[in-house]
Amino acid sequence: MKSAAAPVLETAPALSGATRVAGVIGDPIAHSLSPVMHNAGYAALAMNRVYVPFRVPAAGLKAALQGVVGLGILGVNITVPHKERAARQLAELSEEARLLGVVNCIVNRDGRLVGDNTDARGLRLDLQRAGARLEGRSVVLIGAGGGAASALLALQREGVGRVYLANRTRARALRLARRFPGLEIEVKRLADLADPRLIAPVAAVINATSIGLQGEPFPALAYDAASEDCLFYDLVYRRETTSFLQPAAARGLAIADGIGMLLGQGVIAFELINGVAAPEPAMRQALWSAVGRV
Repeated sequence: MKSAAAPVLETAPALSGATRVAGVIGDPIAHSLSPVMHNAGYAALAMNRVYVPFRVPAAGLKAALQGVVGLGILGVNITVPHKERAARQLAELSEEARLLGVVNCIVNRDGRLVGDNTDARGLRLDLQRAGARLEGRSVVLIGAGGGAASALLALQREGVGRVYLANRTRARALRLARRFPGLEIEVKRLADLADPRLIAPVAAVINATSIGLQGEPFPALAYDAASEDCLFYDLVYRRETTSFLQPAAARGLAIADGIGMLLGQGVIAFELINGVAAPEPAMRQALWSAVGRV
């Protein structure tokens, strides 16, 4: 890839007939911070490109993907509720997207749409950035949806010894566990999170559910039993600390939320769509500013 060395600009070049377009597809989409992050990248590299949000209802996804080709759009990120449906509609998928059954990035390669998934790589980068030491150790993972699948792949690549997979529905957790035969996974109930014997030995507790996103209380969890080096990581993020992370922060334990994962997957997607190294510092600054963490 080309070097990202370039002057950092405060504004993107003016739109013109030569401007190339990328974007993000979802419904709802107005809340997305991806445009802030990607447009900061374009500005930093002085690229005549723009990244826009596209609100697309479920029934319109097929037509929207055809429009990516017809309009010559460089590529799009995919967010809820389209990630699984997009994977089923694409003829070409990366190995990662095929394994997860979920697409969050589509690149237009001369009229061929290629689906990829950057979530696991983005999470792994952020876990490493947070100083997590997971190799050979156990981790508690809460949830069994698409976010949990990406987390399992990231944990597998980090060489964890065992994952305790806690979910409200045992059958769904078992189905997810079967997709990762090379990883030692033990399914637990949400009620088991309150057991100190489960929490005490683990290196990290990761929340891959949306519980706490709106400030609602998190289920009982034995925070007091966590070791001093245990990382609490929430895949969701909000301006205020989530209810999952608050008790860990009160104990002085290491915490991190999904804003770092958003940055990590966004940097990878930027490089896939644009074919140049992403200016991560500029993208991080824009993202952190948008959530009030400057």
